[in-house]
Amino acid sequence: MSLKTRPVWQFGPYRLDAAERLLQREGVEVRLPPKAFDLLIVLAGSGGRLMQKEDLLKEVWPDSFVEESSLAQHISMLRRILQEGEGGALYIETVPKQGYRFVSPVTLISQAEPAGEGLRGDSSSAGGFRISRWQLAIAGSLLLLAIAAAVWPRLQAKLSSRSPSAQAAPSKVMLAVLPFENLTGDAAQDFFSDGFTEEMITQLGHLDPVHMGVIARTSAMHYRDTKLGVDAIARELGVQYIVEGSVRRSGDRIRISAQLIQVRDQTHLWAQNYDREGRDVLEIQGQVASAIAEQIELKLTPEATARFTRSASVNLQAYDAYLQGRYFWNRRDRQGLVKAVRYLEEAVALDSTQPKFYAGLADALAIMGSLPDSPVPRPQAMERARAAALKAISLDELSAEPHASLGFVEMHYDWNWVAAEREFRRAIELNPSYATAHHWYAYYLMAMERQDESLAEIRRAEQLDPLSLIIQRDVADMLYFARRYDEAIAQCRKVLERDPQFELASFSLYQIYAVRRMAPEMDEAFRAMQADLHGLPLTATAPGDAMVGRKEKARRELVEMQRQESQGKNLAHAMAIAYAALGDRDQAFHWLDIAIQAREGSLILLKTDPMLDPLRADPRFSTLIKKMSLSLPPGKA
Repeated sequence: MSLKTRPVWQFGPYRLDAAERLLQREGVEVRLPPKAFDLLIVLAGSGGRLMQKEDLLKEVWPDSFVEESSLAQHISMLRRILQEGEGGALYIETVPKQGYRFVSPVTLISQAEPAGEGLRGDSSSAGGFRISRWQLAIAGSLLLLAIAAAVWPRLQAKLSSRSPSAQAAPSKVMLAVLPFENLTGDAAQDFFSDGFTEEMITQLGHLDPVHMGVIARTSAMHYRDTKLGVDAIARELGVQYIVEGSVRRSGDRIRISAQLIQVRDQTHLWAQNYDREGRDVLEIQGQVASAIAEQIELKLTPEATARFTRSASVNLQAYDAYLQGRYFWNRRDRQGLVKAVRYLEEAVALDSTQPKFYAGLADALAIMGSLPDSPVPRPQAMERARAAALKAISLDELSAEPHASLGFVEMHYDWNWVAAEREFRRAIELNPSYATAHHWYAYYLMAMERQDESLAEIRRAEQLDPLSLIIQRDVADMLYFARRYDEAIAQCRKVLERDPQFELASFSLYQIYAVRRMAPEMDEAFRAMQADLHGLPLTATAPGDAMVGRKEKARRELVEMQRQESQGKNLAHAMAIAYAALGDRDQAFHWLDIAIQAREGSLILLKTDPMLDPLRADPRFSTLIKKMSLSLPPGKA
């Protein structure tokens, strides 16, 4: 069904009016983001036909290049909204590797032709405005203390009214910053409003970490251009306060509007418009923040006070490169990381005084170095990541991000467990809302066999970033390493309901079914993997085949894996697992020694990986544990 046709349909308890862009469930409006609404129109009007992915992308995003992952995310969003309170996939069926089919019976009530330009919005309000990249990001702190002014008095009143026992362990209120709207009318400028939003989230995380948590960027960005109401967003994210606003620039002036909403009663607690000269924005930022703090007598933490009173100039071209680097870092794929490193190296070359530039570079290099097919040799990437993190800390010890990146290098590459925990805990102390620090710390805790703490930490990351697919998948990983296989399978299924094409969740299912010797289910999980997983070749299935008894097939695959290992792939650990399952312990320990020499990151879970259970009784296994300093308790390494 073309988006140019505007019918009214009925399916199940829903009434879909394309002309009015209105979806109702039993007379109550159900709000959808614009592109999710367009997608629903196409699917509902397809007459039950299979809609190929390419056709859906052309219909819903006719003038844009959009990856299939975005389509999958919107399908997942529709399923979540349509199936609320129901059970099972009632409306949209996934046809693997092809597309989607709307399976609910649809009744056409009426039909009308469009009177105007169709579904595409009017961008005429853009006028002559054009966003400046650096000004969007650095202007964010103008709002921070003003937001604190609205939230903090209510928090103080709430806490002071509690009993002494309650005050000893106050509960946190949660806040979400929705993507600031780009009012230029130029979609290409969304990149800069996203950077502004991310800066807000990062800075607010330091505001009052004892009493207030902030939802992470990944989850917040799901609500760009959303038509969901504040109450619906708050339910999905579990927050009590929401910040929303817009940005625009005209000539040398930047205009920022923001408001703070209390979800409980939809009260607009605070709203402010800023219209400032752009050329002195850093100086203005400090002046406005100081004036607000003095006026409302905020009681900020010493760390927050230091951050907001610090004033520094910035090379604008460098800041521009930094924003682009962070954008590509947030993609977390191989190509994105290559671009992120390039932009962030440009930023630090142009301005070596900004700690956030080095922190961003450390983040990008650390993740790049953890890939099995890192574009930069793993030792080089990790050493450069460490140097960048240490430089960032030397410039700003109160920034959480470089501490977390340094902790990742110490854990994933150096195997310096004491230093890793120290850095993770410092990052969390500085910004308890930094989901990535909790995420990585969960892996450290599992490596130390502190299973309950690890699960609590990964759940905390999930609470802070509830829509992050990778964090949800890694909840399953922690359950897997804790031998809670049924729960791990259920968690993987939950992730795949949101995005059936998220291969990492299928890979986790593959591992779980292999350990449980469930060959048919393992094969099904393998078929769901449509592409290489961060460079891991799909021929690296020898461990699973060996575990389910396909010994000859596993041995053939091992030959291919050894060939790829000789070409630079880090597959020694995977081969050791396969040989262990085949009962060839000598070969298993041979390849584990090679994996240790290469400092493969997956070895950090040597003590907890179920796939290595066949080797644990062998005295050589204890020797490996000692080589990695895993035999010593924390604080003794």
